[in-house]
Amino acid sequence: MTIATIDAVSAELVRGRGGGGPAPTRNVVAYGFWIFLLSDFIMFSGLFAAYAVLSGNTAGGPTGPELFNLRNVFIETMCLLFSSYTCGLGALSAERRQPDRFYVFALFTFVLGAAFLFIEISEFAGMVSNGAGPSRSAFLSGFFTLVGMHGAHVTSGLVWLTYMVAQVIAKGLRPHVLRRLLCFSLFWHALDIIWVGVFTLVYLMGDFR
Repeated sequence: MTIATIDAVSAELVRGRGGGGPAPTRNVVAYGFWIFLLSDFIMFSGLFAAYAVLSGNTAGGPTGPELFNLRNVFIETMCLLFSSYTCGLGALSAERRQPDRFYVFALFTFVLGAAFLFIEISEFAGMVSNGAGPSRSAFLSGFFTLVGMHGAHVTSGLVWLTYMVAQVIAKGLRPHVLRRLLCFSLFWHALDIIWVGVFTLVYLMGDFR
């Protein structure tokens, strides 16, 4: 075996052990975005804990069962859950290089997400108009902070979705665009998981206290 052959084999072994240069961009992006999602989950965990501590401190003001309309909450929950389904179908259509189907599912995702926000903002406006704003009690401060932070994330998700549709129109379904769509899809599904926690802790458990 010649020295050149030995060098070639050694190089292949090094590459096989992960030492042959930087990791693929897709892996780096996915790893970095998972770290971002993890930090978001940690933040919401803190908000959940704060709400759990403050939820009983109404200062003589209205309680959750007196304020919450579970029918409207159920409708907005269904909107967000179905938007996650259409988001997944849109991501699958993009992976299959079907831009027309992607546009349709992106539109459905946006409309459902916007409907969720409309119901939530209407709930907030009604509570504030009835004197149940965030400054009324510790319970309401925790409620507005937790639910409002989730709503802010949904808003940023809708802006992100609009930007991604513009990217697909301008650049097509190129690999870097698909990576961004994957990140958006993970973000949107994460919002669904967080909302299930909000729905359970804030609305269901709060209504049965």
